[in-house]
Amino acid sequence: MNNSQQRARGTDRSVARRAELIAVGRKLFADSSYDALSMDDIARHAGVAKGLIYYYFKSKRGYYLAIIEESVGDLVERAGDTGGLPPAERVHRTLDGYLRYAERNQAAYRTIVTGGVGFDTDVQAIRDGVREAMIGAIARGAYGAPELPQVARMALLGWLCGVEGVTLDWIGHREVGRDTVRALLVRMLRQTLEVIEEFEPSFPAPAHAPELP
Repeated sequence: MNNSQQRARGTDRSVARRAELIAVGRKLFADSSYDALSMDDIARHAGVAKGLIYYYFKSKRGYYLAIIEESVGDLVERAGDTGGLPPAERVHRTLDGYLRYAERNQAAYRTIVTGGVGFDTDVQAIRDGVREAMIGAIARGAYGAPELPQVARMALLGWLCGVEGVTLDWIGHREVGRDTVRALLVRMLRQTLEVIEEFEPSFPAPAHAPELP
């Protein structure tokens, strides 16, 4: 094996180990606050020396931000995977992808929505980023473009905050099926689009606006 091959194998191992540490962190920080976990606690749960976490992430905060960013990337990718569907179907697919991600990755979802907000401006900025990505995806489905006037953006942001609350409650109780939750959120979105039309007549609720199945 030559030097290039050895370096490549070392890089692969490094990437895999980093991913393993992030996976452990997702679970830990979903159930405990940032301040409640020490680096010793994290290392013990991960089954590694504390120095290894510092090696990959420099600090506890760097580790936490890496976990949040990884979770956000997964969520945005899942929600935005709508292919070449018609606009109304894109909205349904976006919401379905969002709910499926939350259902299958509950710890990661809770970390995205609730982790760190209120004490870490970087974490809040990451969450704001995923919100903007979701608003853009819904706007493309409803209006064909992500650009919105401020009132319309605020209305969709209010709806999305409601989506987060509904989703957190849903995955915490699981008394309602995913299809029903999606239908509820679609109806709420339809009403939001109608309100946007009242305040911004130049953005009428589209004829293809999502309806209940």
